[in-house]
Amino acid sequence: MGLEHASESTLFHDPRMRGFRTRQALEDVLSWIDLGVGRLGAEFVAIGEAHGRVLVGSIEAEAAFPAFARSAMDGYAVRGEETFGADAYTPALLRVIGESRPGRPFPGAVGPGEAVLIMTGAPLPSGADAVVKVESTRQVEGTRQVEVFEATPPARNVGAIGEDVAVGSLVFEAGRVLRPQDVGLLSALGRGEVAVVRRPRVAILITGDELLPPGSKPTGCLIPDMNSVMLAALVARDGGLPTVHGPLADDRRVVREAMTSAVQQADVVLVSGGSSTGPDDHAPSLVVELGELVAHGLALRPASPAGLGRVAGTIVVLLPGNPVSCLCAYDFLAGRVIRRLGGRSPNWPYRSIARPLAVKLVSALGRTDYARVKVNRGRVEPIAISGASILSGATRADGFVVIPPDLEGYPAGASVTVWLYDEVGDAPPSLIPAT
Repeated sequence: MGLEHASESTLFHDPRMRGFRTRQALEDVLSWIDLGVGRLGAEFVAIGEAHGRVLVGSIEAEAAFPAFARSAMDGYAVRGEETFGADAYTPALLRVIGESRPGRPFPGAVGPGEAVLIMTGAPLPSGADAVVKVESTRQVEGTRQVEVFEATPPARNVGAIGEDVAVGSLVFEAGRVLRPQDVGLLSALGRGEVAVVRRPRVAILITGDELLPPGSKPTGCLIPDMNSVMLAALVARDGGLPTVHGPLADDRRVVREAMTSAVQQADVVLVSGGSSTGPDDHAPSLVVELGELVAHGLALRPASPAGLGRVAGTIVVLLPGNPVSCLCAYDFLAGRVIRRLGGRSPNWPYRSIARPLAVKLVSALGRTDYARVKVNRGRVEPIAISGASILSGATRADGFVVIPPDLEGYPAGASVTVWLYDEVGDAPPSLIPAT
């Protein structure tokens, strides 16, 4: 069943103090995202700010790089044919007429019987066609002559024009996420700025009467907000520009004003908390009031109260307030939206490994499960499937396993895919696949 008519406000079932009548299939919600969320427009950024950005269009080389023949060695620029037959017993004797250094080329030409001292990267002088490495030479003391002990044919130890990048060649295709070496090459090709996809502006609304600002000391029944710092980090990882609002009171007027303001300034609004079935869970009905609610109440554990909609053309993602549920809903919904807007692959940025289960992993038919797991001695062990408020379970986990809705789980010994939370350089060595 799709979501074609799920946004009609007349069909909205307010679940507050009633519960969800049905749970919508995660597959349908993901399909709506993939069909309805497109890439944002372009902007030009300086090359020094282009790392990690997504190219809008393909880039072709307007000039060759290098634009001149250059030495690949420290040594002497020579006419290669004049070294033929040279060895330790019968060296070729050449007269040194000058030197060529990077940025300071030799101004003359190399004629018969002549050589030019040259450094790595320096322009090859006119008349020369090879470079003899310095280890194969010896200066004749008290003279401006050099003995060459190795035959060095033309083109040896010389970087040709366009050897790195030929003029007119395709350098990068559209959609590439620029790496450090990529921006280095663009700079070498004379690109002072580059057209990239605009980064999605993401407003993060944190709601909850029980919340203190992040990093505060817990006081009585008040707890520090955890979700804002977690979500801001996830948004930045996925290429977005996060702005946090809150913590906001569980007051309908307060949340309405914040949502109304946020949708006017952001490309995506994430609402953390207020999405479930309690009397103060106002976010879903506010999305209905202000726009369209596409989905609410998913067949997903532990993030079933998650939702998705649009207000004034801006996508609004409803994330449960419980931290693990919030993380799960971000991974499945919000992250996919942000990456699509930013021109990135919608797929998870996590690496995956396949390992056998140490014990069985149980789910229920018709529901997608997001199970946090640890890899211990090459086998996968569940941390916990329940406990959506226990964020430390996710911090202890190496990653998560997704159990699809058509399975009741996996038996012990089954090979499962583990999506790793850690970056490659931070992962324990036991988790990094052999290459």
